Amino acid sequence: MNQRVHIFDTTLRDGEQSPGCSMTVPEKLKMAAKLVELGVDIMEAGFPIASHGDFEAVDAISREFGDRDLIVAALARSTRLDVERAGEALKHAKRARIHTFIATSDIHLQYKLRKSREQVLEEAVKAVELARTYTDDVEFSAEDASRTDPDYLEQVSRAVVAAGASTVNLPDTVGFSVPTEYAAFIGRVVKAIGDKAIVSVHCHDDLGLAVANSLAAVEAGARQIECTINGIGERAGNCSLEEIVMIFKTRQSILPYETRINTEHLFSASQLLTSMITFGPQPNKAIVGDNAFAHEAGIHQDGYLKNKSTYEIIDPTTVGVPAGRLVLGKHSGRHAMASRCLELGFPDFTKQEIDTIYQGFTALADRVKGVRNDQIIALCKEAVAKRAPVSA
Repeated sequence: MNQRVHIFDTTLRDGEQSPGCSMTVPEKLKMAAKLVELGVDIMEAGFPIASHGDFEAVDAISREFGDRDLIVAALARSTRLDVERAGEALKHAKRARIHTFIATSDIHLQYKLRKSREQVLEEAVKAVELARTYTDDVEFSAEDASRTDPDYLEQVSRAVVAAGASTVNLPDTVGFSVPTEYAAFIGRVVKAIGDKAIVSVHCHDDLGLAVANSLAAVEAGARQIECTINGIGERAGNCSLEEIVMIFKTRQSILPYETRINTEHLFSASQLLTSMITFGPQPNKAIVGDNAFAHEAGIHQDGYLKNKSTYEIIDPTTVGVPAGRLVLGKHSGRHAMASRCLELGFPDFTKQEIDTIYQGFTALADRVKGVRNDQIIALCKEAVAKRAPVSA
């Protein structure tokens, strides 16, 4: 049987706190509705202590969606004020999670917190204990876990679980890890806490490895992935929700994991988010980019037209994209161009006419970035006009 992996979406928290991604409360509610439709397990709605708007967003989402099959989470530093503010914001959620965190790496302890390991351990435990007075569902994150001394991290993990944390999150906060290293690191904590808590991961993409590291962590025993739509987030972003989910769905034979994500809503979720923030995914972004299911090379187009599986490993409709598309440019071949002529209402060209149209097409394609349909129609009409008149 496939093993269940929980999807913790932090688009509305970590994603929103990156440049150009802030959202109003109404926008967060609209995005939250789409995340509910998508089927995320946990929705991190905000950081209530950060601003009045963030508190309002967590409260509003708790009221609107708190009775759904959804856990609403709020972030809190390991301080009394933060935890109390998160608890207040979540009071209308049927299934609430307080997500408390503190940095554990020596570099953060020395330069940011200016605290000893003993102080941090004590504060982490106290925050979890306080959070448990508000909810039975408490998650603890060891910020900068991937650069933390493994012995100390294991000590902290054991302590917060003993204090009542049901999820221990081990973030690669600065995107520093590589998959083999991260897997070993995660596996050690999984072994240390056993079935007393779920081990979670939150990977950043500074080295382009957020998805790869998250995947390695799951194979090492992690059962929650923290991720965002379009991979938005601090600096280079987070693990992309759509990518990790579709890896599991597409490669089931070697990755026996499942999520409850309704993948047909992935593209619309991406589009909705894009409409709310200041940028969208790059065109060549996996799964939801404009070119994810577009084909221009002639060899690819010929194979695609014969059987789509030659160059598409995912049926576009499974992620909510209506269909793949052929892009006509200077690398396109006769087969794709003839297919487009047919689509545009010119079904009866001879091979010689197709050759003539193709010559005109390639000459045009050398001068422009992409050939438009109206330009192809003009070439087709020119070929029809050159036909000898039919005798009476």
